[in-house]
Amino acid sequence: MAAKVKVMQIIARMNVGGPAVIVAELMRGLDKSAFEQILVTGYCDENEADYLDTVATDIKATRIAGLGRSVSLLADMKAFFGLVSLIRKFKPDVIHTHTAKAGVLGRLASLLAGRGAVRIHTFHGHLLHGYFNVFVTKLVILIEKILATRTSVLIAIGSKVRDDLVAAGIGRADKYRVFFPGIPAPKAILKATAQSALGISAETLYITFVGRLTQIKRPDRLLDVAKECKARGLDLRFLVAGEGELFESSKVRCQREQLNVTFFGWRSDIDQILAASDIAILTSDNEGIPLTLIQAAQAGLPIVATNVGSISDIVIDESTGYLTQTSAPAMTDAIEKLARDGQLRKMMGEAGKARAGQYFSLNRMIKDHSDLYSSL
Repeated sequence: MAAKVKVMQIIARMNVGGPAVIVAELMRGLDKSAFEQILVTGYCDENEADYLDTVATDIKATRIAGLGRSVSLLADMKAFFGLVSLIRKFKPDVIHTHTAKAGVLGRLASLLAGRGAVRIHTFHGHLLHGYFNVFVTKLVILIEKILATRTSVLIAIGSKVRDDLVAAGIGRADKYRVFFPGIPAPKAILKATAQSALGISAETLYITFVGRLTQIKRPDRLLDVAKECKARGLDLRFLVAGEGELFESSKVRCQREQLNVTFFGWRSDIDQILAASDIAILTSDNEGIPLTLIQAAQAGLPIVATNVGSISDIVIDESTGYLTQTSAPAMTDAIEKLARDGQLRKMMGEAGKARAGQYFSLNRMIKDHSDLYSSL
């Protein structure tokens, strides 16, 4: 009988969001008779929900203080040497890093530990636009260029993410694989049942935003859209599921401007919220390939989103929804078309659901990773 392939998954923190969902599904989904896995992660910030505590309570993790989001030389050094020690102890065959900070510390720790493990890094998005000033962005690119030379395989979760990274000189094109994320199909919930459970009226059209209320996601743009819809006399309400550093200020603005927005905060029943909805929206300045939009497509919702990152891998413009410029009027134009045409919503929703089933299935994602680990 062949020995199990030992895989160490390293991610900075398991905050509620796409990377955490993907890593959790890999921990659950890989064949336990062929793979032995360990999950290494840090701690979430105070204003973040921890996916392991709130949703994936079945998954065990080894926590390393300092591996989380914030950058601190002392804490980062402690996390780095903690990783070196863990790698020497676990002796992985494959070290798979996720997210920028864990990608840097994990790959450097692998080099110092000297265990000869295969290094894989997944770009769940990138930091090339909308995160840092020009100097810091150039520094990030330089670090990633150097680390790419010492990484066996680079995984991008979308075609545009890969193309942007290659254009920036981060790794050769032949080092990349594009692995679309896969998530379980949602529970089948009747719309009326979902709306009743949420205590919302069946008479209104609902447009739903799921995501962290943080600057890169542009909740201010979402509220600009809500304001524009109100000005145009569209009878609809926005539902917002998620929190973050802009949560309170967004609520204050809504009250001040009397916008038709309901804030749910962090929720574990996203399937139910999407089942109660009519349209999904995402207003970001930058994205990898947002899992919330895959969930929306699985739920049969047409999508209105800014044309950034690899959203175009999920949303086919004018077929499964609308990809727009990053302006509130452009997004409102798309919403207005859908709001006024129930047949268009149905047609786009069904097309998006079919696409999600073909390209974003959990089985496909698990097979892609299993085959890669085994081949290396």
